[in-house]
Amino acid sequence: MRLRTAAAMAATTAIGAGAAAVAAGRYASDFALKPSRDGAQPEAPLTVHAADDSHVTLTRTLASARPGVYGLCGSSGSSGSPGSSGDVHATVGDVLSTAPDSVTRSLRRTPGTPRGRLTPGAAVRLTPQAYAGDPREALGLDFDEVRIPGELGPLPAWFLPGARDVWVITVHGLGTTREHPLVVMAALHHRRLPVLNITYRNDAGAPRSPDGIGHLGDTEWRDLDAAMRYAVRHGARRVLLYGWSTGATMALRAADHSPLSDRVNGLILDSPVLEWQTTLRASAAGHGVPGLLLPLAVRAAEGRTGLHAARLADSAEPARLRVPTLIFHGPDDTLAPWAPSRRLAAARPDLVSLHSFPGAPHAAMWNRDPHRYEETLRRFVIPLV
Repeated sequence: MRLRTAAAMAATTAIGAGAAAVAAGRYASDFALKPSRDGAQPEAPLTVHAADDSHVTLTRTLASARPGVYGLCGSSGSSGSPGSSGDVHATVGDVLSTAPDSVTRSLRRTPGTPRGRLTPGAAVRLTPQAYAGDPREALGLDFDEVRIPGELGPLPAWFLPGARDVWVITVHGLGTTREHPLVVMAALHHRRLPVLNITYRNDAGAPRSPDGIGHLGDTEWRDLDAAMRYAVRHGARRVLLYGWSTGATMALRAADHSPLSDRVNGLILDSPVLEWQTTLRASAAGHGVPGLLLPLAVRAAEGRTGLHAARLADSAEPARLRVPTLIFHGPDDTLAPWAPSRRLAAARPDLVSLHSFPGAPHAAMWNRDPHRYEETLRRFVIPLV
């Protein structure tokens, strides 16, 4: 009897430990499969020390002193949590001065009305989403709000008209929204290119996926495929697919698997996620998940999504690439390592051009050097349109 009791207790303990491991894995995997608007790997919060119409002084960190153009978002209170009625968003530019514990940066004016007001004591975060609002509010660009028929339901999108019959379809990535591609809208509009800036499943206003989680581009690319069909029905002769992070993964998969892949004229990939397991571990670690739980996060993601190690990387096989491809990536991207991008560029120098941006975090290559980024983009796009 004592042996049976001991065996039952051991089994109960093992089951409890197993259930705890499953729960821990699901929790850790959520940071990549259900990313919040704080980002898949959020920057640490900063405190506003002072602000006026043209300057803001912030806590000095490596991030706040980083050169370039970034969004600054948070709330007018002290929590810094997006989503409250006190939300603020500003666009910060050059570092003007530094002190031992603070850094002062310029505030860039945009055509639209700034969202909220920065006040001393507010907690804010730097983000690659440099602009807030729609294209008219943020950049003064006219656009139409359209709805793309997707397999799960209508997908809201912004359409910026242009004179050419080559359309650019832009796709945001992990922890961002369709506001992120606004950083290149003016440059594309200047080239008279129609731009379709899409949402996809699980975005705000878009249909929810059946399981309620993201699949790091593995199922989401079908919403990009729907956008390609929409573009062709409305006059696009060719399309350029332009994605950031998992949006870049979606672009690769659409170019590989879509029935309209012959309409794809080129790919523009910013910080592409080509090793999803590395990205998932980095996302969880960036949210404070202990290292011991990271393997559980990967296993949980495999079980929840059906992904396996090579599942997303197969569309980036050098032999499967068929169109000119521009990659923006950098060695300091800790969320999506740039080694796969380098390997792809080395294997297909006939099609792939890789431009690195040292010092730029994930999906922030434009932010690091907007002028060089846009000039590189211009040189790539002109021969394709």
